[in-house]
Amino acid sequence: MDIGENTSARKDAWLGRSLLRVEDMRLVRGGGQYVDDLLPEGCLFLEFVRSPYPCGQIVALDVEAARRAEGVVAVLTADDLGDLGASAINLVLADMGARPLRPLAKGVVEATGQAVAAIIATSLSAARDAAQSVFLDVEPSEGGSSAAEAEIYAHHHTDGDVDAAFEQAAHIVTVSVEHALVAPTALEPRATLAEWSRNTLTVWASTQTPFRVREDLARILDLPLAQVRVVAPDVGGAFGGKSSIYPEDVVVAWAARHLKAPVKWCATRGEELLAATQGRGARSEGELALSADGVLLGLRARLAFQLGHWMPYSAAIPGRNASRILPGPYRVQAMDIDLKGYRANRAAVGIYRGAGRPEAAMLLERLMDAAAKRLKIDPLELRRRNVIDANSFPYTTPTGQTLDSGDYGQLLDRMRSHAGYEALLAQRDERRAAGEVVGLGLALYIEPCGQGWESADVNFCRNGMFQVLTGASAQGQGRETAFAQIAADMLQVSPDRIAVRQGDTDDLSGGIGALASRGTAIGGSAVVRACEMLRGQLTEIAAGLFQCDPEILLFTREGISAGVVGAASISWNALADHVAGEAPGPALKPLLTGSVVYHAEGEAWSSGCCLAFVSIDPRTGAPTFEKLSWVDDAGRVVNPMLVRGQLVGGMAQGLGEALMERIVYDDDGQLLTGSLMDYAVPRAIDIPAVDIAKLETVSPANALGAKGVGEAGCIGVPAATFNAVSDAVAPFGPHKLQMPLTSETIWRALQQEWAQTNPRQRKNGSLT
Repeated sequence: MDIGENTSARKDAWLGRSLLRVEDMRLVRGGGQYVDDLLPEGCLFLEFVRSPYPCGQIVALDVEAARRAEGVVAVLTADDLGDLGASAINLVLADMGARPLRPLAKGVVEATGQAVAAIIATSLSAARDAAQSVFLDVEPSEGGSSAAEAEIYAHHHTDGDVDAAFEQAAHIVTVSVEHALVAPTALEPRATLAEWSRNTLTVWASTQTPFRVREDLARILDLPLAQVRVVAPDVGGAFGGKSSIYPEDVVVAWAARHLKAPVKWCATRGEELLAATQGRGARSEGELALSADGVLLGLRARLAFQLGHWMPYSAAIPGRNASRILPGPYRVQAMDIDLKGYRANRAAVGIYRGAGRPEAAMLLERLMDAAAKRLKIDPLELRRRNVIDANSFPYTTPTGQTLDSGDYGQLLDRMRSHAGYEALLAQRDERRAAGEVVGLGLALYIEPCGQGWESADVNFCRNGMFQVLTGASAQGQGRETAFAQIAADMLQVSPDRIAVRQGDTDDLSGGIGALASRGTAIGGSAVVRACEMLRGQLTEIAAGLFQCDPEILLFTREGISAGVVGAASISWNALADHVAGEAPGPALKPLLTGSVVYHAEGEAWSSGCCLAFVSIDPRTGAPTFEKLSWVDDAGRVVNPMLVRGQLVGGMAQGLGEALMERIVYDDDGQLLTGSLMDYAVPRAIDIPAVDIAKLETVSPANALGAKGVGEAGCIGVPAATFNAVSDAVAPFGPHKLQMPLTSETIWRALQQEWAQTNPRQRKNGSLT
């Protein structure tokens, strides 16, 4: 069955219901407020001058003509900014180097698109016109854009006797994987507005992490934290590309402070493709050792991740995640993992939806399919023989990770019945015999869903309503709806009595934001604990009013009662009047507050199984999904409709990486995919129908029992897709397919193998 209502929940529960998103009515009617919608009085506009060179010494930077241009208020170079503090980088690996951002290039340029100057003018057109008059001369570095490639981090992990495992193996299979660089491509490009007023810097930013932006700006600009406020208004998508501070944010904030005027910058789509962080770009090689009956004995993996010319906060997270996730949902007796990260003269590479999880899954699942083919064992059966048993949780992996809960065998069993696996295999073989090019692919995956803490306040307000303040920010996930459901369930009131606020650093003392599918699991758990605290306060007050045992009190949608028919009760509005007394105040003035900084007990691990059945047109190489099935385990589900939306959205991006998306630089370091005319993203017509079933193993790692869901589509679907295409091409002989699997890539693989194996049956230069 498709993801639906949680029928096991109590009848009056709000958790598990597919409530419509409360955000949507405002957003679809044009009521959203994004950074570019903000235009304070006297606002100035900023435009960057960017290097057309990938690397080299700055010989000349002449901005005098720009300074004299009409409407220009200021022109900034690195010399004007002076000495600034360093942006934070999460040094998650021992002995790793760090390359903080440089707001403007000084002395040298290190990537095409790096900003070398900033023009600030009274209108955007004036700033852009003046930017055209800036003269930049760069002496290219010897060796071009590849000259500066250098190792930034390295990590090695060994568990068990790997050499012995491979020596005793009956079979060894090897695969290599190349992940193209991809662009996050949020609907709303990055944007920043800053204003200095009353000795306070206020920054409105399109960001996933307003608290992190505040801390970085305070450090870089040498300001007390109390003098910096960051607001993330409506944010039109992020996908990891807005998880860190950027050089542009620093320049905008610096300019606003020094000019004592509001300054705004909004990126164009071209600037996003050129200078925003990119994702993926990893290369990996794996070797899998197996016994004669298909038991996994050993795994060797070599992982190399690109980093670009500067490092955002989470630059090392994709590599670390990929290495720590291995060997995924499988038991392996011994393993050896070598991880490296290296910089080059290109845009920064950071986290992108999945952040290392897709890289681990792709390597493992391609190895599993290669092993199944070598041993002539059904791919689902081979996986079933090697998964971690459900009775083993919590399970400690060879890399020291604790998997909280799951049932990977049941995921495979559910997929077998849900998709009609045996019937699909029979159909594939029958159609192949008739000359069609068809294939079936599986992928089993696990997904770590964030660690650490999150903050939440839940207020009982003057108007008898409740307000949730959360440090977990929103970029389209439906946070207002889901968190209202959580609070309503805890307080046993209607969700329309709950207002949710996020994205303003003035609301709470600290927060983390939206990262790593942690929002519901950790942020939602913070709301649970804050509601428990507030409920205790409300219970104490009501028990005093009714002169009764607190244990008999009932919370209802209307108020609190003493628990029996005809007993004393008080409405929420009346209770607010009682608590406030004679004191007036605004409607949302907090009267009582449950305030927590919630620390998760561990890390929740989602899991799932994907199946893809594809047919390929041999004349064009175009793949068509004839079936796409999915069984996902996201722990306790708050809103099934929102979960499905997250799964399908992640699937669209996963298919983008698998089939079409790729950032391309030429040999001189010039970006060839600088617009959406050149960089392909999936359209609605490219997204196939998908049937999704759920498994629900509750997580013991957090108060809500939830696991992450936002990145799952980027993890399992690409691997299943690749395995399906690989299976379809397999009858034509060995192949070396790599992503993206464009129709041309597939067509060339078919043509090459067909020409080698059937030279006399090839007609008119194409398969027939």
